[in-house]
Amino acid sequence: MRESHSPLKRAALSAALSLALAPFAAAQAQQAPQAEDHTRQHGHPSEPKNLQAVEVRATPLADTAENLTIPVEVLAGSKLDEAKAGTLGATVSRLPGVQSASFGPGVGRPIIRGLDGARVQVMSDGLGSGDVSTVSVDHAVSIEPFLADQIEVLKGPATLLYGSGAIGGAVNVVDGRIPESLGDAPFSGRAELRGGSVNDERTSLLRLDGNTGAFAFHFDALHREAGDYAIPGYAESAAHMAEEGETPDPDEKGTLDNSAVRTDGASLGVSWIGGSGYLGAAYSLFNTRYGIPGGAHQHAAGDGEHDHEGEEHEGEGHEEEGPVQIRLDQRRTEVRGGWNAIGPFASLRVKLANTDYTHTEFEGEEVGTVFFNDSTELRAELVHQPIAGWDGALGLQASKRDFSAVGAEAFVPSSLSRDVGIFWVGKHGFNIGGRDLQLDLGLRHDRVRMDVSGTAPDRDFANTSASLGLTWHASDALHFNVGLDRAQRSPTAEELYSNGLHVATGGFELGDAGLDRETANRIEVGMRVHHGPIEAAITAWRADYQDFVFLASTDAEIEGAPLRVWHQGDARFTGAEAKLDWDIADTRSGSWTLGLFGDLVRARLDDPAGTTSTIEVEVPHDDHAHAIEANVATGGNLPRIAPARLGAQLRWESGAWRASLGAVRYARQDRVAEFEEETAGYTLVDAHVAWHLDGTDGRALEVFLDGANLTNREARPHTSFLKDVVPLPGRNIMFGVRAFF
Repeated sequence: MRESHSPLKRAALSAALSLALAPFAAAQAQQAPQAEDHTRQHGHPSEPKNLQAVEVRATPLADTAENLTIPVEVLAGSKLDEAKAGTLGATVSRLPGVQSASFGPGVGRPIIRGLDGARVQVMSDGLGSGDVSTVSVDHAVSIEPFLADQIEVLKGPATLLYGSGAIGGAVNVVDGRIPESLGDAPFSGRAELRGGSVNDERTSLLRLDGNTGAFAFHFDALHREAGDYAIPGYAESAAHMAEEGETPDPDEKGTLDNSAVRTDGASLGVSWIGGSGYLGAAYSLFNTRYGIPGGAHQHAAGDGEHDHEGEEHEGEGHEEEGPVQIRLDQRRTEVRGGWNAIGPFASLRVKLANTDYTHTEFEGEEVGTVFFNDSTELRAELVHQPIAGWDGALGLQASKRDFSAVGAEAFVPSSLSRDVGIFWVGKHGFNIGGRDLQLDLGLRHDRVRMDVSGTAPDRDFANTSASLGLTWHASDALHFNVGLDRAQRSPTAEELYSNGLHVATGGFELGDAGLDRETANRIEVGMRVHHGPIEAAITAWRADYQDFVFLASTDAEIEGAPLRVWHQGDARFTGAEAKLDWDIADTRSGSWTLGLFGDLVRARLDDPAGTTSTIEVEVPHDDHAHAIEANVATGGNLPRIAPARLGAQLRWESGAWRASLGAVRYARQDRVAEFEEETAGYTLVDAHVAWHLDGTDGRALEVFLDGANLTNREARPHTSFLKDVVPLPGRNIMFGVRAFF
């Protein structure tokens, strides 16, 4: 891991912020009126009020979220500023249908409609993140949400656009690291300093964008340090302590040990901008170090006694050397180009990225396991001129992933994966009876190959996905959407070849090299209403999975850890989402807006609860192996499914001020899988206050005060593997200043 010189970096960022604020020192107190129709540029406070009108970049046929038949949520502007958190999952976790798979404060991967991991693609402006966050739940996503201009969440299968790893959806982070235009000003930027009370957080960032002649450049840098965070009570839940026969230690109350995080990131991009297109490149660094709280890696393999065909062995295993910390280092090189009006084609966009990723797990000062991942991805999108009324785009996506792990906890063998996919998406507008109708079609085919080291067999897969979407404008105020999808996903190397102790989840994982691809058939029906001050949307959906791959629990133990096996079975996901934005009043006291949302997911296997099958497993021991039988749970509810939620937020804006007060109620999750405990419900209350000063030439200053979990409620997300030993942070008050110049 390459350590950064944080004092120098903090000094540089502070100096840049001071320079950015200098024009305001002599500014008069007069406030410029806030325009509601200005387009937000690089985080400037001026923005469109309706985020559904923001252009979505995750699709080749760029359009607004409101006009797309793909279900999309967008975060931008002040809504993004208020939502930004230390992880991508936490940042998007209050969008309808989206939650976070927390594994401590350093890790948070998005969950979309109950699906996460290898089924949700995380992207940096259309290209994969290149990390190993899908290999294990304690691995972080290598994308920094604080540097985002816009975050787009595609709900439902996005395989048509992004392949096998997006069967559950995709999250696209737009950061502008490679400029695509010269911009309105020769030089602009943004700087921010903030602090948080719950963990003594200190975050600073700087962004610069400029151009000279035909060239444009981008620079950004971020530094974050946060200590162990405060919690309302004890790290372990009362139920867990009772089950373990433990007595609370008053000295351990109020703080979650080993939850500190430190992150550094930076990037530099340069582009040539011509009359018909652009060509640019960028280089970025991302480095983070975070602790794994709750003793997640403290697995005393062999504690007590365990039995292998009547043999008794004591005290075999390893003893934890110290608190576990993860150091992640990523270097990424990107090249992008775009050209317009190429013969019969409207445009061509090409993206290429190479990512060099290293991830080291330390037990105290000792190196436990090191993960290496070298990935290259190419994406080309060719938008053709209308053909028989159809607007459309052809696409090619190719990727290579060279993965290896070295160390005692390397439970997945080294592998080389290749994926090549081609696709076409198109849309056609009709007018029937004076009403507009839009039909969207798409088709994609992928070939996936995995070569693995050792004696395990290599695998090849061919996946075909298709989609149909229909949008009917019943009136200017009422729109209906219908979506049908057939999507296929190849099993990952982790699902096929795992064979060892996975300490992060506290279990011995066994893959199945014979797993087949899984197929999802989805139907979604939605309605959107615009009527005066009210905007509302409601969606209901269902996805039936054939050969759904899941990690099944068993009644056996290996090396003192519960045995879990990767298994396939048919499954059914159903859900609904709704949201309402109501402009209550616009008076001399300011404008008032009420926002409401709710979502729910139900996920279960087709086999009833209590269904099991028997398998025979080879258990390694010394220089020989034992064959044991294990009963595998293959029916009932799926584990760690997000509970139902209801949320509300009251917003107020007046001149230079804006404020909001909100709360989200997470229901009790009692629809649990075999060997899984129920989770109590909880309510999280938050508030935001900001004051801004608009200067000349695009300069602006904003001071903000945010509060999270204001009631200091103990909260344990059902989606977390660590819910019984790692609660969410307690009350957090954040204060900061942003400057736009």
